[in-house]
Amino acid sequence: MGEKMTVENIKDLLKTTEYDFLRKDEYLGNNIILLTLGGSYAYGTNHEGSDVDIRGCAVNDKTQILTGEDFGQVVDVPTDTTIYSFNKLVTLLTSVNPNTIELLGNKPEHYLYLSPVGRELIDNAHLFLSKKACQSFGGYANQQLYRLNQKAARQLSQSQLEEHILKTMEFMQTDFVGKYSKFDSDQIHLYTDKAVQEGYDTEIFMDVKLTHYPLRDYCSMWNELQNTVKQYGKIGKRNEKAALHGKISKHMMHLIRLYMMCLDILEKEKIVTYRTAEHDLLMSIRNGEFLDGNEQPTPEFFEMVDEYERRLEYAKANTSLPDEPDYKAIREFRASVNEKIVKDY
Repeated sequence: MGEKMTVENIKDLLKTTEYDFLRKDEYLGNNIILLTLGGSYAYGTNHEGSDVDIRGCAVNDKTQILTGEDFGQVVDVPTDTTIYSFNKLVTLLTSVNPNTIELLGNKPEHYLYLSPVGRELIDNAHLFLSKKACQSFGGYANQQLYRLNQKAARQLSQSQLEEHILKTMEFMQTDFVGKYSKFDSDQIHLYTDKAVQEGYDTEIFMDVKLTHYPLRDYCSMWNELQNTVKQYGKIGKRNEKAALHGKISKHMMHLIRLYMMCLDILEKEKIVTYRTAEHDLLMSIRNGEFLDGNEQPTPEFFEMVDEYERRLEYAKANTSLPDEPDYKAIREFRASVNEKIVKDY
């Protein structure tokens, strides 16, 4: 896109043949309950040349509901569009997933289409808020911080990298509660110690003391942890390419934005996607005002990061949000929506 687009421009864009899949895809069409802006247009950090990202939700049809099938999501890469199935979206929202929880906190005018069921979903956003935001947002923020450390001259030593991966895994462990069979915190203990692997100074070890634990749940947890290690390896390679395109400041901005959104959830119990109050700060970061002459984040930026982390620790300790969302209320909400679909189909 060569210039900033208005909401009306974007609505007109959705009527073009480029977006015909919204009307013709077997899982979308009349099943769509919500279409909204994503990315920089949703955050208020768009500029000339920003892509238009579309996010949305479509209910599962009667056959899928009755058979337990789920299309998951429809992704159209050329238009940067992702439409989640209702059932998948609810699952992600229950974990306060940053990429999906933001869909419930957009500016009213940024909802390009909203059915009565879509409105009901937004009105029930409070059901999904819990202290799990600390882990979900913390994990995403941790990866953004690692990207910065990789892009900038502040390259992490091997031992520092292991500590970074360990921190992400610890966030993940707290998210395992509710996903897998219950286990006590001392039954799976992750920590770093002197390496036995050649070429490493330190590495991550685990002590596991599980008995009569479902094998499939254990394998799933193991795969998640293993994929995290692999993902960090890929990040380094992606960052070499990204650095060539001057994207350091973009990752810096998203790191601070994640902190801001998480604080709103913990302190105000609100989802605020469009950052009106902090727009100027975010844009100054995005425009490189916190980069030094060598294109590295300035000490002032890392001081800002440290301050946000202190605020998050305090908010986590003092929030009135529950440790876990109200799973019963969420199940009832999901069931009521699916029941309407089956009856009205």
